[in-house]
Amino acid sequence: MTTGLYGTYGGRYVPETLIPALDELEAGWAAARRDPSFQNELDRLGREYAGRPTPLTLSERFAPGKRIYLKREDLLHTGAHKLNNALGQAVLAQRLGKRRIVAETGAGQHGVATATVCARFGLECVVYMGAEDMRRQRPNVERMGLLGAEVRPVEFGTKTLKEATSEAIRDWITNVETTHYLIGSCVGPHPYPELVRELQSVIGRESRTQILEAEGRLPEVVVACVGGGSNAIGMFAGFLDDAEVKMVGVEARGAASLSSGRPGVLHGARSSILADEDGQILDAHSISAGLDYPGVGPEHAALRDSGRVEYVSATDDEALAAFRRLAETEGIIPALEPAHALARAADLDAGLVLICLSGRGDKDLDQALAHL
Repeated sequence: MTTGLYGTYGGRYVPETLIPALDELEAGWAAARRDPSFQNELDRLGREYAGRPTPLTLSERFAPGKRIYLKREDLLHTGAHKLNNALGQAVLAQRLGKRRIVAETGAGQHGVATATVCARFGLECVVYMGAEDMRRQRPNVERMGLLGAEVRPVEFGTKTLKEATSEAIRDWITNVETTHYLIGSCVGPHPYPELVRELQSVIGRESRTQILEAEGRLPEVVVACVGGGSNAIGMFAGFLDDAEVKMVGVEARGAASLSSGRPGVLHGARSSILADEDGQILDAHSISAGLDYPGVGPEHAALRDSGRVEYVSATDDEALAAFRRLAETEGIIPALEPAHALARAADLDAGLVLICLSGRGDKDLDQALAHL
């Protein structure tokens, strides 16, 4: 078994009771990756159920003078990239004999994706969600219920994603024999960051092929929003070996754990987190529930330290302006999360830009219109 380190980040910082479950998951993941039938099943589900490959769309009016392509994960079944990971982990959970799934969710898209795959495979589903996020993302709460999931509100702390994750982990510890914890981002103890990255890397693989077909060359810059970081690490995976391609991750200004955080441990792994001098976790803020998290995947922290990826931030107002601009100029309503990436992409000194449009904005209409 490996420790899942990315430089000084990653690893496992969990109670001893979870080590056997993580070892079982790591072994099951390794066996699945060696088994052609596993990838064949994911490919089939992607085509026949999820709607892969998702298209590239050239945005001709959003930023005049630039050729900006959007990788349309908003057109994936359930409306966001989260389904790529949820399908893979659900298939893996069944291989491990787990019939009960727990998950955490912030914006609700991972919760919807998890509820969707549990409905598809007949698995019991419990989703933990902060009470504040339930207020902000009411349509997704209703969708999860319709799909047969039990949504359990979390009423302490900031009542957002951090607390929902903590509660999901507590549930997992209590029910580890029968339950798989379906983490929604590239965070948590090993092997989750690696597992989620590989399941989301389909975004980068498809994008690389599609941009070469469309333009005959690679993009100058690839941009993605970063909360926990799964859509970004999936997109970046397709271009990490292309030294001529610049990569930019965009955080929410009030939850910029890469831009203004420090090394520390959160939810089972060492990464860059928002914390005070004593290591106590600070509250994060973002208008987008999916970016409202005080940590980030450990591979992102390592990519920042190496200089391979540049991480910047966007404010709520900048994201809202980009949200409105894409709707008015392209007829596409983005989720507030990728609206942060759109806000920074317009500023780039580059002619050919590729952006991961990680989700659609149906879930955010009430929240966005209240602020606009």
